[in-house]
Amino acid sequence: MFLVKAKRVFISGVTSFFRNGFISLSSILVMSITLFIIGSLIFLGGFLKYSLDQVKQKVDINVYFVTDSVENDILSIKKSLESLPEVDTVSYVSRDQALVNFKDKYKDNDLMLQALDELGNNPLRATLNIKAKEPSQYSGVAEFLKSNSVLSKDDKQIIDSVDYNKNKVVIDKLSKLIQYANTIGLWLAGIFVVISLMITLNTVKLTIFMAKDEISVMRLVGASSRFVRGPFMVGAILCGFISAMFILVLFGVVTYWINHSYADYFAGFNTFRYYLENLWWIFLTITGLGIILGAVASYLAVRKYLRE
Repeated sequence: MFLVKAKRVFISGVTSFFRNGFISLSSILVMSITLFIIGSLIFLGGFLKYSLDQVKQKVDINVYFVTDSVENDILSIKKSLESLPEVDTVSYVSRDQALVNFKDKYKDNDLMLQALDELGNNPLRATLNIKAKEPSQYSGVAEFLKSNSVLSKDDKQIIDSVDYNKNKVVIDKLSKLIQYANTIGLWLAGIFVVISLMITLNTVKLTIFMAKDEISVMRLVGASSRFVRGPFMVGAILCGFISAMFILVLFGVVTYWINHSYADYFAGFNTFRYYLENLWWIFLTITGLGIILGAVASYLAVRKYLRE
């Protein structure tokens, strides 16, 4: 019996959807705009995350060692740093490698190379380049380095300097920016969902208003509230699903076009690749929101004409 009623409700909803073609098309258009805005927030969040990741890769701590440091002592510190949960990577550059890098960097600057030759020895220091997993964790790494600044066997300080204090302002600003971005993203998503629900609700109300006489007749002949509400919810859900499919195709075309025409404006962020890599998640989000918005809006709009 349940399946029979469900089938009748579904058929009635689909029939009403196509019968009211203009209203249904209007509902799809409004919901498509809504889903496009929400989907754009997803891509904006992806671009923001990519940009922050690029900045995070440029933030680091460099540890400079005195020129007569023993390499084994430096490698011991490197191993200790790598064991810290906050540390992502630690790169070691020896004095010899630093000299090679310096000469390669200034190979076209004869004055710099001549000044280096006049020194007679290698003035460059060995370094450790440290990258933390999160910008907020650099302070913990810096504290660790302070507590381990005397680490050689003969109790001689081998760490000459740590440039954390120079980068601290940038690191702190980046950490706050990430926090603000996450908070603003959540607020924007919530605001647009509420606005979307209100717009969709008003559109569905128009459809139900045109069928108010039909609802009254159904109530007079004893139709249950679920049976009356069902076709409208089916129609609204169908609008949401069609709108979601349209927006998914539109995003595919738009991101492909943007990536080939305006890639330079996005600082290396590949919009089309992001779309393909996150297609399943985007599909679930857009389709789920479309169906939920349609169902909720229809449920709220039809309550006015039901006496429960």
